[in-house]
Amino acid sequence: MLIQGPEVSHGNPKIFKNFIRALCNANTSEGFQPKRDVSIPEVNLPKGKLGPQNLALHPNNRTMLAFFAGGVHGDIRQVLLQHWKDKDSEVQVHEYLPKDQDYTKLMGQSKFCLCPSGHEVASPRVVEAIHAGCVPVIICDNYSLPFSDVLNWSQFSLNIPVEKIPYIKRVSRNKYLRLHMNVLRVRRHFLINRPLKPFDMMHMILHSLWLRRLNFKLMASNS
Repeated sequence: MLIQGPEVSHGNPKIFKNFIRALCNANTSEGFQPKRDVSIPEVNLPKGKLGPQNLALHPNNRTMLAFFAGGVHGDIRQVLLQHWKDKDSEVQVHEYLPKDQDYTKLMGQSKFCLCPSGHEVASPRVVEAIHAGCVPVIICDNYSLPFSDVLNWSQFSLNIPVEKIPYIKRVSRNKYLRLHMNVLRVRRHFLINRPLKPFDMMHMILHSLWLRRLNFKLMASNS
């Protein structure tokens, strides 16, 4: 069986024993179990639209090294903004984006998109970055990344601890180009289509559920 929402499952632990949870906020410090639960990508869909709204620019046309714009909630974002906010033309970090600038367009012009956790470990920013052909830089603790059974995130993203936030300026061009190429390769796994297409996001979620079903049966038989 499948449910959504950690609060629902915590409300009745006995029922939870018979469920596989599918959660966007896949926080292992809050009880998310990677071998049993399913991590779902968090997606922000504009009304009436399914796919990405911009094309992935070639690396040579990406004029910005890294980009972030978002509210300051959570300890990690506070550290990020203290270090970078309005201090560097290559690493553009904003608390609130100026009204004359386009968030999606800036992602498409950036080599790396900073994806710090806020109140929750997950954010639509990760999927938005992949759609834009921008290498996600995941800055969070205890996040069980979606589809990690079959996708090697280290091949198309950076995962850095808070204390190494300045590291982004030391990534070599060759490494960036490899990451960018692989972002384009995995893009199809983070797309929502109607009708469904092979290997798209819904197929990936169902595959994750199928794998957890096998683990769940094994654990249940040993209980």
